[in-house]
Amino acid sequence: MTVSTASSIVSSDRNDILEYWDQISTKQEVVSLKVYKQYKKLASDILSPRDNWVFDNNKAHHVIDFIEKYCKHSKGKWGGKPVILELWQKALLSAAFGFIDKNTGLRKYTEVLLIVARKNGKSTLAAAVGLYLQVADGEPGSEVYAVATKKDQAKLIWQEAKRMVRKSPALRKRIKTLVAEMVGIGRYEDTFFKPLGSDSDTLDGLNPHGACLDEIHAWKNKDLYDVIFDGMTARSQPMLFETTTAGTVRALVFDEKYDYASKVIDGLEGFEDERLLPIIYELDDRKEWTDPGCYKKANPGLGTIKDSDKLEDKVRRAKRVPDQLSNLLCKDFNVRDTVAGSWLTFDEANNEATFDMEDMRDCYGIGGNDLGATTDLTFACAIVKKPGSEMLYLIGQGFMPADTIEDRSKEDKVPYDKWAKRGFITLCPGNKVDYRYVTDWYIKMRDEYGIIAYWNGYDSWNSPAWIEDMENRMGYKNKENLLPVIMGAKTLSAPMKELKADLASKLVNYNNNPLMKWALTNVAIETDKNENIRPIKGRNQRQRIDPAVSLLIAYTVLTNHMEDYNALV
Repeated sequence: MTVSTASSIVSSDRNDILEYWDQISTKQEVVSLKVYKQYKKLASDILSPRDNWVFDNNKAHHVIDFIEKYCKHSKGKWGGKPVILELWQKALLSAAFGFIDKNTGLRKYTEVLLIVARKNGKSTLAAAVGLYLQVADGEPGSEVYAVATKKDQAKLIWQEAKRMVRKSPALRKRIKTLVAEMVGIGRYEDTFFKPLGSDSDTLDGLNPHGACLDEIHAWKNKDLYDVIFDGMTARSQPMLFETTTAGTVRALVFDEKYDYASKVIDGLEGFEDERLLPIIYELDDRKEWTDPGCYKKANPGLGTIKDSDKLEDKVRRAKRVPDQLSNLLCKDFNVRDTVAGSWLTFDEANNEATFDMEDMRDCYGIGGNDLGATTDLTFACAIVKKPGSEMLYLIGQGFMPADTIEDRSKEDKVPYDKWAKRGFITLCPGNKVDYRYVTDWYIKMRDEYGIIAYWNGYDSWNSPAWIEDMENRMGYKNKENLLPVIMGAKTLSAPMKELKADLASKLVNYNNNPLMKWALTNVAIETDKNENIRPIKGRNQRQRIDPAVSLLIAYTVLTNHMEDYNALV
């Protein structure tokens, strides 16, 4: 068994990423929209390398060949037989290990997030990756951990790896299995692979080269993740390999990782992360659970690794017994259950069209404001129409405290600081938002561009001082030009549904403002007994929706005054 890593960039007749992408793009393979987008990008990165990153097929083959030659199944109908990877698994491993820096030869990706439905072989794959990282990745003194919230859960992947070693003569020569860990033999004697949970005896002094994180949907906080992540800083090309299904408990680690990964896949500005490789198999729509043609979107191993007859039987039972549906959706289709539905898909929210502010000169508009808490994000906007056009042009501005923006950027993992430097956010001196800066922005729109928000909507919460300021300095009259918008489903439902249609039809040009785009993708909806909807935050409070709410407020005012506004235009 060779353990040296490949060093040259070569071409090969077998490129698993390109082969998988060909099957996806020609619809031979049914995958989720997120998997489609990710492999389209990966294929492009191979064919048209960017920056210093190139694809080394030798390195991609090295991990695959190691697994298929030396790792064996431990139980079931495949017990004792070699692990033969499927194309989707080979493509994932090729991407994780094959992209390198052409100058240093070090890996691009240091974190892999695989979200896939149960019984698709994720534990077997993670165990094999852990063994590779221990003895075949060329890392001196490699420390590898199987990680979960409880040590007993962490042992599941570790014990699978342990059984693989026991069934492989080649691995037994290099790894010794003990009760609580596996240690290297001979030239690998400084390596080990052990289970680790938050209830382990000590979490100090870790220096991981690799970590296999299991079922993060059950993790209640990021403390253990942070310990592992921080411990990897001394390694030149560490690997976090995370595998999980969806879960029913919201606002914890899984939702944070999922939401962040989704934005990375969508290419949302400010969420570029060249170190994370997210692969998310899931149904694109909750309604697809009754369509057998969609099942592979969440189950790439269906019919081979996972029994399709058993899955179809579960579906039939869920149709008869609704109480079983939640578990089926979460575990077999990766639908995040018990969470408010997303208002927009990324494709509905995304609009890269721009406009020149000079073209908006001397126009009447309709304003919308979500003032928020003084320590938080505030947003103001104006909708503008041009004569003879159905397009709505949105001009908007965020406001945040200058003293806290850097800390908030780190805490929320959102590039507020970068957006402020680009002018999308105005920084208010001190640690609070001064709403007079919002008035200043409307004055600027009026004085510099002749744009006057004739009607200006607002959420009446926390706004009396701002109303007075607008009256004094802009000459508005409350209840005549300044209009409170009740933030309830009865008021917002119809405008919200119409706005969704206009956004999807690309009739709302928000000048490709990344702050607005980010907020639109964060909005969840709450539905009442009459099927009325209103916007709410998801359970992750760091996913702000203030800019989207300000747009909805302005749109609600526009809807209520459409005839009069068209007369002004």
